[in-house]
Formats: sequence, structure tokens, C-alpha cells
Amino acid sequence: MKRVQRYRGLWLLMGLLGLTAVACQLGSIGSADTTNGTVDIPNNAAVVTVVANNSLVPWLEQAANDFNATKTETAAEQPVFVIIQGQESGQFITDVASGAIEPPAIWIPDSPVWTNVLADQGYNNFQSGCVSVAQSPLVIATWRTVAESLGWPGYALGWLDFGSLAQDPSAWNYYTGGDFGESLRLSHTHPGLSGAGASTLLALVQSAQQQTQAVSVDEINLPIVQASVGAFESAVASFASDPYTLAQTMQERGTNYLGAAVMYESDVVSNGRGELVPIYPLEGTFVATHPACINAESDQEAARLFRDYLLSDEGQVTAVSHALRPVNDNTPTGAPLTADNGVDLSQPAVVFGEPSVQTIYAIQDLWQNARKDVNLVMLLDTSGSMRGSKMDNMREAAVQFVAQMGDEDRLTIIAFSTEPYLLVEGVPVGPNRDKLTNAIRDLEASGDTTLFDAIGDGATSIERTNNPAMTNALVVLSDGQDTRSYRYRFDQDLVTYVTGNNTTIFTIAYGNDADEGVLSQLAISGNGNFYRGDEASIAAIYDEMSAAFGGSVGVGR
Repeated sequence: MKRVQRYRGLWLLMGLLGLTAVACQLGSIGSADTTNGTVDIPNNAAVVTVVANNSLVPWLEQAANDFNATKTETAAEQPVFVIIQGQESGQFITDVASGAIEPPAIWIPDSPVWTNVLADQGYNNFQSGCVSVAQSPLVIATWRTVAESLGWPGYALGWLDFGSLAQDPSAWNYYTGGDFGESLRLSHTHPGLSGAGASTLLALVQSAQQQTQAVSVDEINLPIVQASVGAFESAVASFASDPYTLAQTMQERGTNYLGAAVMYESDVVSNGRGELVPIYPLEGTFVATHPACINAESDQEAARLFRDYLLSDEGQVTAVSHALRPVNDNTPTGAPLTADNGVDLSQPAVVFGEPSVQTIYAIQDLWQNARKDVNLVMLLDTSGSMRGSKMDNMREAAVQFVAQMGDEDRLTIIAFSTEPYLLVEGVPVGPNRDKLTNAIRDLEASGDTTLFDAIGDGATSIERTNNPAMTNALVVLSDGQDTRSYRYRFDQDLVTYVTGNNTTIFTIAYGNDADEGVLSQLAISGNGNFYRGDEASIAAIYDEMSAAFGGSVGVGR
């Protein structure tokens, strides 16, 4: 059986050469909200809103439905009704600290450090009364066939192994026989938005430092550590909003889309269909303890009743059915937490120490420096059908997108109506942010729609501005069918051309009249994402794309 050669020296060396990364979004960011199906909220109910990271939502939705069916009441005979909302820890903190959302009765982040981060940002009502309700280790998910080609399960693999394989395509091809693409495509979640993403970066630091106790800010800033993280990030093919969506999309798109991704064990087992398996890194990893924290300003009796239910035998058995490890010692573990799904309940052998608030902030800065800069071409439909509020909302969303791009990113803007018009090309964002913003704000709607010619011109622009040290990306927004193109038509030749130079493509069908068939096919061919948008959702879509490209969003930004 082949064994993976551990190119740790090469991995660090390539990091020192400044190889870094970012790319495309796997799936849409956003909450997995529920109002518990068709169940009506009882009159005068004590409504308990629970916000948790998206990996927990399938379990919590079932648990909430079961709990609501019991018609549990408070001591004052007030019925308790639970509503579940999904939101990643970093995004939740950003929204609460900014006043964008009302704090819920119960918050279940990945780990206790996130309650301290929220307190540091001015809201400390989740600081006490936190109780772990389920656990799941952070793992590297890969295809069973890939894992077996690397010697799994008999041979232990780690963070540094996957980093070195991603850096060395010849080694990747040797071990996998060339059956899974020319190079290893990695992914993890955005560390400013997702607890799993921040833990990924911290795990890389811990591994580079070869220590299990929590690392300090000074250790994060060591050149050798920054080189190691930079080397890993240079191979990251995509950033996702949350690990549950990451697992779903990886499974849906197959082996050519991603070779490996970092997520929780529960995400792998729930979505992997036995084809994905969890790798427990030999250096160690973090374990999400999912503390249920009750808001000091909420109806604490009602909130405790639901939390007690989650900790009950029934609640814990339901957790196991959703591939979460129970915290109740009396709860038996069985399917789907079985060896058939690659689960090893004796792992992880090494658990890293809980990080501090300051290291959470420091890892955000490290990541922004480590990620690969983006060479982005933005195609914006300015045809006559875009007049009015549709155009206004698109402009504002695009301006916010530019505000979140990195200083070293490069941007090309092509507006298209009767003809495509090149506004700016390959401009570094940092010193030109105001110029780029003004160019977008000055756009006006008129004329026909040359969608296909604009796509072709976007591909040509990427050819001119292509830089191997940057990630090429194309964003296309259109609200209608092509009505005027004469230089290009939508066929395989155009798709091949625009996906050349390893270009990731995001497309937005803006309104009901957009050509969804063309835009969705283009996004899938370009390993990107297709969105259906309208005036109400366009700003959120651009925020999602910003996160996908490693934009400055979330905690610490």
C-alpha cells in the first residue's frame, strides 16, 4: 500500500515563497430558518428563539418539533414554543454587535470562546449559564477512494500531509493515480464568519508549532507559522459560508470539484452518503462542544426547559441520529456514527486547547494576509430593463462588494447594454477604491443586452490580466435574455474560453426575465455558484460572493 511522503519542509518553503489563496463559494451563505412546519404558535406562548451554527440545525429542528409537540408549559402554565434559526458564530456576533438582529433566548455557538468574542464587542448576556449539548470534532473530509489511495484507514494523515499534497501536484497524482484531477483542491469556511473556519486556521498554527496547548498571538505572528498557513491557503480552491453547506455541495459536485475540505464530523457523516470520510488529523484538532447559552435578558425558565430537553435521553438520541456525539454518558452511540461511515469514536487522540479572544482576532489578520489575491472581472448588465430601483440596488450592492475587497486584489469592470463597455481593467483595488466606486455609481441603464459578447470580453480581459499568483474570477449579473450579441454565441466554445485560465465563475439571474439556463450552466462549468436574485436580495448575494472570495467580512473586520 502506498504511503504519503510528508513534504513538511517543502510545504513551509513554499509558504515562504508567498503562495496564498482564495476562490469560489460552494453554496449560498445564510440561515437555515424554520418556524417548525405547519405547527401554530399557541396563544400567549413563551416563544424561545434558538440560534445555532448550521451544522446543528437538522438536529435542532427535529428536537424543536418533538418538544413543541409535548406542549410543555412553564410553572405559570404558559406554553413554551421553540423556533430554530441557523447562523454561523462569526456572522451572529457581527449582526448582534451591529444591532442588525435581536439577540435570541438561546445561542449555541461552536465553542465557548465565541461568547467571549461577543462580550468583547459589547454584548455580554451570553457569558454565563452555557452547557454543552453535543460534540463534533473538526476533521478533513475527503472521498473514501482518495483516502484509501493515501493509505487510510491504516495510515494516519494530518494537516501537513494535505497541505504538502496540495502544494505538490506530482505527489498528488502519484498517490491518487491521476484519477482526481491534476492537483488537490481544498476548501474550508470563511474564518470571519464561521467557527469552523477560524478553527481550521488555528489548527494549522497549532500543527506548525507542534503543540497542543492554546497558541498565543505572538506565536501566530511567527514567520514560520505564517508561512505554513500561507502554504495551505495557497491550495484552497473555495471558501464556504458554513460547513454543513460545504459538505452538501462537495457531495453534489463530486471528485473533480473538491478533493478535500475541512468541516465537522457530523457534516461529513450526514451529507457524505458513505462516499466522504472524516480524517482525524494526526497532529490534533479542535472539538466543537456546542454550548447552549441562555440570554440573561430572556425568559430563562422557558429557555431552560428546552435546553433540558436537548440534554434528555430523547434529545441526545436524536442528536446521535444526526451524527452528533452525545454529551450524556448514558446515551448509546450507533448509526450513523459507525465505522462504515469512517467514524472512529476513539478519535481525535489529540485535542487542541481552547483559543482566546485575541487569538481569534489575530487569526483573522493572518488569514487576510495569507489568502491568495483575486483578479476579478465584474460584468454588470446596464440594459434598459435595469432602469429604476433595480439599477439603484445593483449599484449599491456592487459598491459594497468593492469596499470589502482586499487592497491587493485587482478588479475589471465591464458594463454591457447595446455593446460591452470596459470601464477599468486590472486595477489594484486599494489605491483605486474611490475611483472604482464612482465608476459603478455613474452607471446608467439603457439599450439592449449583449450578454454573450460581454462574457467573451470578460474572458479576454482575464487573459490580458492573468497572473499565476492570483485567483481568476468572473462575476456576471444580468436581468434578461441576450438580444444583440454578434461576436459570440453561447456554445461549448464560449464556455471553454471563459473557464480557461482556471477561472471561477459566479452568476446572478437578476429578476424573473434573466436567462437562468445560460447563467446556471456557466456557473457550474466554472466551479462557481449561480444565484437567483431580486431587488430585495441582491445586496445579500454580493455579500455572499464577497465572503467566497475572502472578503473582509465578519469578526474582527
